[in-house]
Amino acid sequence: MSQFFQIHPDNPQLRLIKQACDIIRRGGLVVYPTDSGYALGCQIGDKNTMDRIRRIRQLDADHNFTLVCRDLSELSTYAKFNNAVFRLLKAHTPGSYTFVLPATKEVPKRLQHPKRKTIGLRIPEHTIALALLEELDEPLMSSTLILPGDDLPMTDAEDIVDAIGKHVDLIIDGGACGAIPTTVIEFIDDVPEVTRYGQGDSTPFES
Repeated sequence: MSQFFQIHPDNPQLRLIKQACDIIRRGGLVVYPTDSGYALGCQIGDKNTMDRIRRIRQLDADHNFTLVCRDLSELSTYAKFNNAVFRLLKAHTPGSYTFVLPATKEVPKRLQHPKRKTIGLRIPEHTIALALLEELDEPLMSSTLILPGDDLPMTDAEDIVDAIGKHVDLIIDGGACGAIPTTVIEFIDDVPEVTRYGQGDSTPFES
């Protein structure tokens, strides 16, 4: 059975944040809250934990994982974009968006789209998620916690315990969070295209 931490959504207890990050560094799989539902997260490039996420969500080998970052400077380490795209990202982060951008060499190949060499990145607007990222000092490899057959992410920690408590190492209860997935924006030749409509306002990315 997984560990269960209740972390305050506005003032996260640093002791618990540190313990959660220790679990991640040791190869653990954690469930944590974001501004667009709960997510599964693990250390970058951890193949074994990636495979655990795939089994929980019943994902195929081509599924794109997302790197959840704490700020734009971290995002620029893992993705390539010009000044115009940077200004657009700066104006809409943190927020409920996932941006699909060309990956840099810092991104493990198994995380990139096999043909387009892209990576999904996001900066969440959620205090607990940002506290985890600050303590980890690197992005979280993540996937929204949407169970097979469902269309929306899970939003209640107790329900998550019942559903997958035996299959993860830690569940962080941060209270209720957004129930709608992120809006996904793919940049093709630096031009934004909305590929999934979600919680984030898509208007600024539509011509």
